[in-house]
Amino acid sequence: MRPAPDHAAFSGETPRWRGERYRHERIRIAYLSADFRQHAASVLMAGMFERHDRSRFEVSAVSFGADDGSPMRKRLTAAFEHFVDARGLSDDVIADLVREHEIDIAVDLMGYTTNSRSGIFARRPAPVQAHYMGFAGTMGAPFLDYVIADRTVIPERARAVYAEKVVTLPNSYFVNDDGRPIGERVFTRAELGLPDRGFVFCCFNGSHKITPDVFDGWMRILKRVNGSVLWLLADHPATIGNLMREAAARGVDPKRLIFARRIPPPDHLARHRAADLFLDTLPYNAHTTACDALWAGLPVLTRTGETFAGRVAASVLGAAGLRELITETSAEYERRAIALASDPARLAAIRARLAQNRLTMPLFDTRLFTRHMEAAFAAMHRRHQAGEPPDHISIRG
Repeated sequence: MRPAPDHAAFSGETPRWRGERYRHERIRIAYLSADFRQHAASVLMAGMFERHDRSRFEVSAVSFGADDGSPMRKRLTAAFEHFVDARGLSDDVIADLVREHEIDIAVDLMGYTTNSRSGIFARRPAPVQAHYMGFAGTMGAPFLDYVIADRTVIPERARAVYAEKVVTLPNSYFVNDDGRPIGERVFTRAELGLPDRGFVFCCFNGSHKITPDVFDGWMRILKRVNGSVLWLLADHPATIGNLMREAAARGVDPKRLIFARRIPPPDHLARHRAADLFLDTLPYNAHTTACDALWAGLPVLTRTGETFAGRVAASVLGAAGLRELITETSAEYERRAIALASDPARLAAIRARLAQNRLTMPLFDTRLFTRHMEAAFAAMHRRHQAGEPPDHISIRG
């Protein structure tokens, strides 16, 4: 029997799991999160939760976030065999619950994000512990055995900087729900505050991802594409004012920046159709926002960075069969944006291919993705059952 790792030295807590190897008919998986509600992470993962093979896996959710009473919350509650509302419970009590249920693999869906509870995992309640989706990088902690990724976001050369062993999924690590509804409403440009004519670049990433370097590049693109506008997500009024001021400082009419107010998700997806090309950010790429655009049929142009967070859009574009929209340098990114805006036939061909690929390529094949994730869980579990320590795992497509 493999001895339990000494995590007490790191966390100051007594590990709940003491080295046992459970013998269950099905592998017991527990997902832990504060975001089992109307939240981007749940919107993406709900389909996977529903499609888990119940003959092989017993799947639980441990929720330590608010119950917002939304349809998504109700859907998630129904998706799991066991849904534990642990809002008022301490890390100690939650860790004890995970241990008492003899969970084989505990999955942290948050990492170091808002309302995360990594202290639960520091108490080592399960023999195998992994993190996924919520945090784009290493946790740098001895109590997480695995990070679930793909060969684009974590190339083999980068494994050495991760505290965790890397589980490499085929295609993209980024899960999507192929049942997400897109609103039927057809927005006119006038309704959206967009000009009747001219090329519409857009970026619906959070404004915190817009760095001066990124903005410089966007302004150079606008200068080269006559009559074009940049459609951004409306944020704090001060942010809007700052961006308009900076556009003017770079010689671009601030009126060429259009700001989109927040609307319900199905309508938000539908209004993507009014744009021509999504421009990504760096060093932190579009993640959910890239998938939103692609699911709605809008091509995404990205530049690949050196970190996990800066390689996600390249991962999803590869899984969508659109590698020509992945660039490596700022100069290449700007040239490609200008070229696509200047060649309607080429851009139309890309959009047509995206329309076909979104239903045939792996990015939005939720059932296929779930099978790959289950293969990863099975491989982690096999190593543990054989008394072997965690190691890098690659899942074949």
